[in-house]
Amino acid sequence: MSESVLHKETHLRSSDMLRDVVIGMSDGLTVPFALAAGLSGAVVSSNIIVIAGIAEIVAGSIAMGLGGYLSGKTEQDHYHSEVKREEYEVEHMRAEEISETKEFFANIGLSEQVQEQATHEIAQDKKRWVDFMMKYELGLEQPDPKRAAKSALNIGISYIVGGIIPLSPYFFISNTSEALKCSAVATLICLFVFGWFKSRITGVNAWWGAIRVTLIGALAAGAAFGVAKLFGH
Repeated sequence: MSESVLHKETHLRSSDMLRDVVIGMSDGLTVPFALAAGLSGAVVSSNIIVIAGIAEIVAGSIAMGLGGYLSGKTEQDHYHSEVKREEYEVEHMRAEEISETKEFFANIGLSEQVQEQATHEIAQDKKRWVDFMMKYELGLEQPDPKRAAKSALNIGISYIVGGIIPLSPYFFISNTSEALKCSAVATLICLFVFGWFKSRITGVNAWWGAIRVTLIGALAAGAAFGVAKLFGH
């Protein structure tokens, strides 16, 4: 039993981290790539693109990390507010809560006698009863108290790692057109590989997932480049 619970918790933590990495990497690859491509259509100096790109990566990683932190805190606040509500209900609306608990056991096929016995046992311990109702009535698991900080860190770092890839050619190539070509090749390859692995892990068709992620990045960069060229003229 303990091994089963341990496996479940590990799986959930891995899923949370995977979600954070997907959010951070996908935006980190796409947004700085589109910015660099757009600026390449309007300026001739790679230095300007590097400065703007670094500023965007810093701002983007902070903004994305803050979004992940607030999401994690909202999840925790929601859980705690529901715990307080359940504590009030088992204290002041005992008959209704007993009826709901028996209904759960009835729905999973237990006999009337076992329903009564199981409900009586659970209702003896207020905390255990509240935990039971949180999980089986509301479908809520207690969130990791460190989840908000972990999410912010995971998303922020993933965004930085993703953002450095499309920007890196501009560090070494002064000609923006040549740097853009190298950036496009490197970024599209990374988007394809990232999309492939993400789709494999999440159970989606890997090749279609890779193509879809690559097309989104290419369309964003192409649109930014076209707009910059249009207004540049």
